[in-house]
Amino acid sequence: MDRPDAESVRGGVVMLKSRMEAIHDLPIFAAARASDPQTSQDAAKRAPVAGHCRLVLEALAAGPAGQTELARRCGLLPHEVNKRLADLKRHGLAELTGRKANGGREREWRVA
Repeated sequence: MDRPDAESVRGGVVMLKSRMEAIHDLPIFAAARASDPQTSQDAAKRAPVAGHCRLVLEALAAGPAGQTELARRCGLLPHEVNKRLADLKRHGLAELTGRKANGGREREWRVA
């Protein structure tokens, strides 16, 4: 079953995007301009920064964690996760919990 987008209509009811799908439409995930051709749009979605942000955000959706645990969840290296956490925080998508993780060596993050 395909996912409805914000413009899909089924049985006369407009179906809204899921929260994660709507979040992925934010500029932080855009590596192409809206005016770029579809092939560029598709390639941009596969670009590392946008892709890494998606992976980290999806790993955060499983629950609060430090960068090492998030790296384990999404298959990235901890330093890659740390860079993307900073991007997600700057855009208001992730925040610190105020607690420590990984034996007190890391800060714990959660979805904002």
